[in-house]
Amino acid sequence: MNRSQNNLLTSIVGFSFLITAITSLSTHAGTITQRDDVKQFIDQMVEQHQFEKQSLLTLFSQVKLQKRVEKAIASPAEAKPWYKYRSIFLTTSRTEGGVEFWKENADVLAETEKRFGVPPEIITAIIGVETRYSKHTGGFRVIDSLSTLAFNYPKRSKFFRKELEQFLLLCREEEANPLELTGSYAGAMGIPQFMPSSFRHYAADFDGDGKKDIWKNTSDVIASVANYFTIHGWQKGAPVAFPVSVEGEQYKEVIGNSLKPKRTLAELQSHGVNIGESTLPLDTTARLLSLKQKNSTEEWAVLTNFYVITRYNHSDHYAMAVYQLSQEIKNRYALLAAKQ
Repeated sequence: MNRSQNNLLTSIVGFSFLITAITSLSTHAGTITQRDDVKQFIDQMVEQHQFEKQSLLTLFSQVKLQKRVEKAIASPAEAKPWYKYRSIFLTTSRTEGGVEFWKENADVLAETEKRFGVPPEIITAIIGVETRYSKHTGGFRVIDSLSTLAFNYPKRSKFFRKELEQFLLLCREEEANPLELTGSYAGAMGIPQFMPSSFRHYAADFDGDGKKDIWKNTSDVIASVANYFTIHGWQKGAPVAFPVSVEGEQYKEVIGNSLKPKRTLAELQSHGVNIGESTLPLDTTARLLSLKQKNSTEEWAVLTNFYVITRYNHSDHYAMAVYQLSQEIKNRYALLAAKQ
């Protein structure tokens, strides 16, 4: 047996032992393990990833499908109009919390910016929007949330089955108890609310302790968010968005449905978009975004870095909340620094 095979066997045995130790191997009657789709999923994990079948049966016999999860996924905050969505995240307390987070982690944020090119205010705002700087990381067992959505939410079952698969692989790799990890109703985990696939692809071990800890290690959290942005194409030093005004009706033709910017500032201008005092080259890739206020709309030119923020959460509202919060935090932080 070569070294890689031995390591694989050790991981499998270790994971199996962990699951088996959680509970006795009693009957699974009345649990979700009686469902054909769950049986199929377990068989897939055994065949594709060499998990031990009895261990997975024992694990899934303790999974509880949650009606609360189904209800929450049906009413995401992003569905609210912008003026209501904004009021959730653009608050004095969240701004002040961001300033405190920045002050407490200034050295790590500065080092991360040097290494990854992502500014402190953006990383801080992401963490502020996601979990209020670690105060609200979610109280659902991740395996319950993912199983509920994988097997009881047909609209996105394919996505969540993949995330459930990634979660089990993550637990095996990190030697974590799958019944203990908690997160959001959608299965997002830790302070930065990474989905399992994101954890496996982008989580970073900043302090070199051999663990990618996004639950308690703030330096790992900061580096993981920065790594996520860098891999998704963050442009160091480039702007994110700026407000514009519009005239006539032609501008409506350049409000696209795609999150990815595909036009240029010159094209926006030719369709009645006034880019004001922007000094960006007119061949800069951009997209016109119109956000609903209570009795009007506000328009923005959003750029490549805005699109990168939407890779974290595929929502214009989310990305704009992160950007505007980041600017509030940055301005407040600079003001306090100037007084010292």
